[in-house]
Amino acid sequence: MSGIHNEQKVAVFVDVQNMYYSAKNLYGKKVNFKNILTKGLQGRRLIRALAYVIRADIPEEQSFFDALDKIGYEVKIKELKTFYGGAKKGDWDMGLAIDALNISSKVDVVIVVSGDGDFQALINDLKSKGVRVEVMAFGKSASKESKESADHFLDLDHNSSQYLI
Repeated sequence: MSGIHNEQKVAVFVDVQNMYYSAKNLYGKKVNFKNILTKGLQGRRLIRALAYVIRADIPEEQSFFDALDKIGYEVKIKELKTFYGGAKKGDWDMGLAIDALNISSKVDVVIVVSGDGDFQALINDLKSKGVRVEVMAFGKSASKESKESADHFLDLDHNSSQYLI
């Protein structure tokens, strides 16, 4: 892939919920976040890797959060909100975007691990600042906008077994 060299400083931002549900719905499996980090870096210098998660008070979630931490992610946790009437919401789109913009002056490359089309404005803004933006996601569930606006799109559907557990 052109545009990659070992001296590049890289920050990785993972929308865990988006990736979790994509893998579950497409393959009935879980995501191998360690392999995603390794593949995304491709030997480049990691500055920060952040994983954005929602706490839903499921017994096994803390061990999952700990596993993410152990493989090199800073885990950012937000509580699941329950609204009047029972509707539930939890999303990190704004937090992820703000963090990516804040670190953009310190890195050469931002990798967004999500197929969410809501990140198109972020991708375009980072690119306008001279930052290379790469998106990693399962292509079947990734937005057309993210695929097209990124400098590089890595489709995890190709060789999917490498990115699934």
